[in-house]
Formats: sequence, structure tokens, C-alpha cells
Amino acid sequence: MSGTKQESKTGWQSRKANRLLEETSPYLLQHAYNPVDWYPWCQEALDAARKEDKPILLSIGYSACHWCHVMEHESFENEEIARLMNEYFVPIKVDREERPDLDEIYMKAVQLMTGHGGWPMTVFLTPDLRPFFGGTYYPPEDRHGMPGFKRLLGVIAEAWRDQRARLLESSDELVKHMVSMSEVERSDARLKYSLIEKGIDRILQVFDRQWGGLGGAPKFPQTFALSLAMRVASPASPAKETHRTECLGFITTTLDRMAYGGMQDQLGGGFARYSVDRYWRVPHFEKMLYDNATLAKTYLDGYLLVGRRYWLDVARSTLDFVLRELGTEGGAFYSSLDADSEGEEGKFYVWRPDEILSVLGKEDGAFFNDVYGVSEQGNFEHGTTVLHLSASPELLAEKHGIKIEDLWSKLAPLKEKLLAHREKRVRPGRDEKVLTSWNALMIPPFVIGYGLLGHERYLEAARKAASFILTELSADGRLLRTWGKGKAKLNGYLDDYAYTIEALLYLASVDFDPQWLECAAKLADTMISRFWDQEAGGFFYTSDDHEKLITRTKNFFDGSTPSGTSVAAMALLKLAAATGVASYREKAERLLQLYAPHADRAPDQLANLLCALDFYLAAGTEIVIAARRSGPDVADFVRAVHQSYLPNAVSIVKEDPEAPAKGRSAASPWLERSPLLKDRRAIDGKPTAYVCSNYTCTEPITDLAALAKKLAELSATAK
Repeated sequence: MSGTKQESKTGWQSRKANRLLEETSPYLLQHAYNPVDWYPWCQEALDAARKEDKPILLSIGYSACHWCHVMEHESFENEEIARLMNEYFVPIKVDREERPDLDEIYMKAVQLMTGHGGWPMTVFLTPDLRPFFGGTYYPPEDRHGMPGFKRLLGVIAEAWRDQRARLLESSDELVKHMVSMSEVERSDARLKYSLIEKGIDRILQVFDRQWGGLGGAPKFPQTFALSLAMRVASPASPAKETHRTECLGFITTTLDRMAYGGMQDQLGGGFARYSVDRYWRVPHFEKMLYDNATLAKTYLDGYLLVGRRYWLDVARSTLDFVLRELGTEGGAFYSSLDADSEGEEGKFYVWRPDEILSVLGKEDGAFFNDVYGVSEQGNFEHGTTVLHLSASPELLAEKHGIKIEDLWSKLAPLKEKLLAHREKRVRPGRDEKVLTSWNALMIPPFVIGYGLLGHERYLEAARKAASFILTELSADGRLLRTWGKGKAKLNGYLDDYAYTIEALLYLASVDFDPQWLECAAKLADTMISRFWDQEAGGFFYTSDDHEKLITRTKNFFDGSTPSGTSVAAMALLKLAAATGVASYREKAERLLQLYAPHADRAPDQLANLLCALDFYLAAGTEIVIAARRSGPDVADFVRAVHQSYLPNAVSIVKEDPEAPAKGRSAASPWLERSPLLKDRRAIDGKPTAYVCSNYTCTEPITDLAALAKKLAELSATAK
């Protein structure tokens, strides 16, 4: 990495650029003109720390992080603080979204040292990468009981000079504890439904029955707990009736309250990161791709289970937001939108009543302000209001003496006017890097959305995102982590592989291209060979040829995204059903057994793994649609599978051309190796469905109404 510096051409100051100017991460580029002599994480930086015998000052954050921006402005742009950092430390800046391995390791260290974590994360390391002190945000000077960053730098530098032996001793103990936390003992635990029931009991204990969600403020979406509850609430589940009823209450209250509140952008669609209050009214305004992926899927699944049309509309507006504001020209999706604009959090999104009246006129403005709770006192800073439904849509329609469909019809043009007016404001920054795992998470909701709504743009979005991953974010059969400024880099992590495999299986359920299933199997083979722990079992988070860090972690607890372990288990179970390769199911079973004791102790923290367990225990359904790529009823047959709530079904579409193209067999040789897909043909040229359980199939179905009836019987939905 070159240390050559260039003069800033951006105007607000005449500083020289540091090494971050050569990076592709927007977060790192935001710090390229700091007076801090930043390194990215690289061998040059690690060598410098050893050669100069200086501790590393590791700063980890991400582009949409509000307090990361605050600390940059207060401290990293401060000449005196920068001088101390440069003189006594080797400063390294890391984008946590590019390097989740580093973030996980050093976040665990900070949590052990302080009892809490967050971003920006500030960690002091020995030259051989062992943490010895850390925290999160520090103000520049002592404030509100918090030590000032300037004073802290002096104290740490002095301790490194005068008390190094004590620092190294405590660091050694910390690292030993971190390594032991990463170790997972072998387990042959019995896999039984009582683990799922225990998980649901734990979730329901902290369910806020009035406002939805789990616990108090701040409130996060908890999509994996909701997904598990949906499986339990399904009439097809073996759960007790009381569990089903309580889960339906959790699902309905939470999905409604989240969507009514300010966490959902009521004008532009999409969701912010979380709510700072119990009532979902005021969000932390950053919009992350992964949140919108998991929430769109959750609302679609909720609609399939319960049939509430409002949830389908929420999901549609979320998908449209992602296409409109996060889509790239190449078909992938950018990572996030900042919380801030013009240096203020949420400024882009909030309103005053007089501004709305000036845009919409007195009568329409008053109606809109009433519906969306816009008042003179406001619910946010400086008397502004975050838009939120002031009551349920049903109550609002009743209040205004109109039908609910007329309520939405009346609001639609008013929202369009305000959205156009909002576009004149200074927009929040956008993190224009592409991450493999987050893009893969976005594919399933587009596939389900296509199945439910029939919008070809959703199917095309799923295809393009998958193609981008397989071309731009792949090299020599391996996945890469991140893409920006036209180039991809960094080894893929477990979640990159697991999420992509599952995404490709979703695509294989609606698209005739055999590459989706074939690539899913090839990536699964690579994932197993590169990430599987041959001694203790389970998947490491990093591949076997990843750079050596102080510990090689295993990721199995859900966070803001599902654990790579849980998605790998689900993907391997589905792949086993689709291909007939028994070793995939054996690996998934081994994962479930290995982590069953953890699920027993903390089931609410492994909700997505319990979803995989539910799939494993269920009498699964396999569905094959054999058809020509075009013709009467083909799209309807393909989409039918996604119009019922079938969380434990695996569906594959297979082309059966009337006349093979020159040089091509009637079906992909690879697909013909699967017992599920072998010899499945379109009878009399009609789209034909084969509905099977353990490869034993019912009579082929060529009538769409009969297929819909069969799928409804399987799902036994509550609609």
C-alpha cells in the first residue's frame, strides 16, 4: 500500500490525502483527508507497528453510522488529536462491513473489557494484534463522565511506555478467554421439537403485547424471532394451540406496529435501522440493505400466513425503495443510506405541519397531518415530526368516514407530492459498496414478491443480483466479499457463501436457468471444503486460507443479520432435497446437533437456527414444475408455489423444451442426476407439477386450479 499523499481537490480544506485515498470503501474514503496518518488494515501497517514498536490504534465503523461521523468531526479532524495519534500509535481504520471478521473479534474484546459495545469502536492493540484497551465513542475532551479522547491517548501512550508488562499480561488473559469462547464442544444432542417450543417461550416472555417487538427501547426488528413464530403459528406445525395463538399475536402486533411507526419511511418506503423508543415512532434513521431484505421477506411471509393485505403493500414499497435508491447500474445493490444530511440526523425525513400545508394546500394538508401525526410540538428534535400513522388504517378510515381502500387512494397522490418535494432537500449520503452477503439476502424477497405480485421487475432484479455475485464478486470458483469503484476484493466469509447458496435456490424455484442450482451445489462444496472444522465440526467464519488472526471464530448467534451457521444449515437441507446428495443433509444435521446445547440455553439468540431445525424435523415437501420456458399458464404455474405459506417446501422449476436446441440435450445433464428432477417432463406439453414427499410423488398435476388446491392443503394457511 503506497504512502504517497496527494493534495485534496474537494475544497473544504487544503490537507494532504492519507493512504485511505486508494481504498474502495466509502467509509474509509470519508477519512482520506483527515490529518490522521491512517492506514487501512494491511501488512504495511502491521509491519510498521512491529518495526516502530508502537501500539495499533484500531478504529472500526461504517458509513451510515451517526456517531462515527461525530467522532471523525470532533477528533479525527482535530490537528492536536491527530498529532498524538500519529506520534504514539499506528492508526488503522476499518470498515466493519468489509471486514466483519476483525469487527467480531475486537467487538468481543471491547464487550469483555467494558460490558458493552457499539460503533465507532476504538481498540488499542499490541503490534502482534492482541487487544489491551478499548471502548466505543470518545468525545475529544472529558464530558458527562466520559474520558476525553485527547487525554486517553496520553494515558495509553504513557502506560505503553512505563507499564507494558502489566498491559501485556492482561492482554494475554483476555485473548485466552476470547479463544476459549470460540471453542465449541462436540455434541450428539437429540434434535427434537421441544427446543423450538423452548425458544418460543423465551421470545414470548419478553414480547411487548401492547406495542409489539421484544423488550423496551431501543427496539430492533427481530425478524428471525418473527420467522420462527410464523412457523409455530402455522396450522401445519405440531405446536400446541396456545403457542400458535400467542405467536399469531406476536406476529400481528409487531408487524402492524413497526409498519405504522416512523421506522418505516411512510413516503418513500423502506425501513430505518431501529426505533429509539418503545412505540416505533422515532427511528435511528440509517437505512441498511440487510434490514430491508429481511423485513421485506418477513412481511411477505406474514401476508402468506395471515393474509393481511397491508403487509403485502408494506413489502412492495420496501422492494421498490431498494430498487429506486440502492440499485446499481450493474444490477447489484449498494449497502446503505446515512442517518445524517447537512450534519443533522434525520433532517431529510422530518416535517413541520406548515410545510405540509404549503405543499398540499389547507384541506389536503390538514387531512395528511392528521393521518400521519404531524403536530406543532412534533415528536423529534426542534419541533419536527417523523411521519407515522396516528392510528391503525382501519381506525383512520372510520374516523374520516371512508373505506380503507379509499383512504389509501386519497393518500397516494399526496404522498407523491411530498416525496417530490422531499427530493429537493439535501439527500443523506449513500454507501456505494456492494457486499456479497447483503446482496444475496435481497434475492429471496424479490423472488417471493414476484411470486405474489407477478411483477417481472422483481424477478429481473433477483436474476441480475445473482449474476453480479457470480461474475463480479467471484474468482476461480471462490466468492469475494466486497466490490467498489469497479473492483472486487477480500476472501468471502461464511455468510457470503451460505446466503448466496440459499439465494440461488430461491431463484431456481422460479427461473428455468439450470445454473442457479448447479452453482449452489458448487458453492456448497467449496464452503464445506474451505470452512468446515474437520476436528470439532461446524463452520469457521473464515476460510482455511484466510490471513491468520488472534482467533478463528465460529459464528452461530444471530445479530442484525442471520448467523452464517444457521443459513448454511438451512441451505444444505434444501440442497440435499433438491439434489439427493445425502452428505449435504449429514453436514446440516451435524450443525444442528453441535449447536443444540446453545439453542437450549439461549434459544432466543439462535432463532434462525431453530427455523432450520423446524425444516429438518418437518415432513418436507418437494415440488418440481416441468414446463417450457414460455406458453400458456407457465408463469402462473411457476408463481403458484410462492402463493402459499410453505416454509418447509423445496421447489425447483425445470425446462422441458419441445425440441432441444442443436447440440443440447432435452434437459441439463447435471439436473438429471437429481432423483427429484430426473425424468420430470411436461405432460402433453402442458406445465406439470410434481408434488412429492421424500421423493414419493402424487399424480402429476397439469391443472392450475388443482395445483392451487393441493398447495393450499399443504400449507393449511389461516387466510
